[in-house]
Amino acid sequence: MTSSDSNVDPGLGIAVDLGTTTLAASLVDLSSGERLASAGSLNPQREFGADVVSRLDAACRSGESLQRMAALVREELYRLAVRLLDSAGEARDRLRMVAVAGNPAMEHLLLGLPVVRLAYPPYRPLFSTSTNIPATDLGWDLSGRVALFPLPGGFVGGDTVAFLFGVPDVCAPCPAPRLFLDMGTNGEMVLQCGDVLLGTSAAAGPAFEGGGLACGMAALPGAVNGIVRDGDRVRVTTIGGGQPLGVCGSAVLDTVALLLEEGLLDSTGRLLPPEEIASPVGARMGTVGGEPAFILHRDAARTIYLSQEDIRQVQLAKGAIRAGMEVLCERAHIRCEDIEEVVLTGSFGAVLSPRSLKFIGIFTEKMVQTTRFVREGALAGVEKALTAPEGFEAVDRLARALRVIPLSGTPAFEKHFLKHIDFPSR
Repeated sequence: MTSSDSNVDPGLGIAVDLGTTTLAASLVDLSSGERLASAGSLNPQREFGADVVSRLDAACRSGESLQRMAALVREELYRLAVRLLDSAGEARDRLRMVAVAGNPAMEHLLLGLPVVRLAYPPYRPLFSTSTNIPATDLGWDLSGRVALFPLPGGFVGGDTVAFLFGVPDVCAPCPAPRLFLDMGTNGEMVLQCGDVLLGTSAAAGPAFEGGGLACGMAALPGAVNGIVRDGDRVRVTTIGGGQPLGVCGSAVLDTVALLLEEGLLDSTGRLLPPEEIASPVGARMGTVGGEPAFILHRDAARTIYLSQEDIRQVQLAKGAIRAGMEVLCERAHIRCEDIEEVVLTGSFGAVLSPRSLKFIGIFTEKMVQTTRFVREGALAGVEKALTAPEGFEAVDRLARALRVIPLSGTPAFEKHFLKHIDFPSR
């Protein structure tokens, strides 16, 4: 390296996890890899629907809707980028790269690309390797370029690749079956057996991220993120420790597990009437809007609860996730019980309890014992790609190694979904 080379400023990078429900971003020093700031927000495209299917449908029916969704998310990401730079006291001209990982629909909508091939057979993205464009092409008053993660298939996207890329030993052959699970709106998962990577995506809906529920919210300050039994009472915790404003994914699943454990909820997903409940926790049962509900918190300003319909949404989501796992295991000629390790991530708001996942019927007992949680899994992988010596070449190699298994309309998925839609009997 010459003396002039040593004076070159490597600059800054911004990593983005472009989720269906939430957006997460961080500012990274490209020389040290240090995270300088982080920020998050809700995906503004939710006005077109809480899930990918609704947004794809809207984009297919109207070019105006497609461009509106592109504009919404571009504006929000630009706002987050400026917020990150300003909060760290950094000049915009130091920004070299914005790296974005999202599912295929989110990356296409960001670029304003047609999505018909994602919404209908053959369910294939318009690009499969990483792509790189000037930031100005997105209407951003920022220097540098924007890199989008590769899309291995129509159902498995850049966020899955980023999650895998962030795990140190994922490219080495695995001596025992290992499952990578991102429990978000799309339920992306990858099963690693030896040197084989099988990936798929189950349409779980937004319930695991607090979306689409009566009192649901993203994992932001004020969200109830945990619920615990304390003698004859129940206590809730919130992100930031303030007054409860709603409930996010981690507390939703913990609450359903508690209801099952205490006998307030039967295996079909029915909330029991007070006269059938022996547990003192049953005192929190009530009716909201004429519908049975479990009250998590009540004060003068609001009532936060989990309704019967909310529980049905959780059932659909968990049935889809477990069915996807079963299909991958069948393709690998193993059983779910043979999985030796689970690497879990997602936008729950807290480290999700593997025990709760067992209670509701997603995990086996063995998985409970071998699960490790990776906070911000996709975002960590994007940060790694920004600073890796090979950068996106290594990311593309990983994407090419991933074999995508579609689930839509397959008899095997439907069979396992129907089998696992109920909760386990106790």
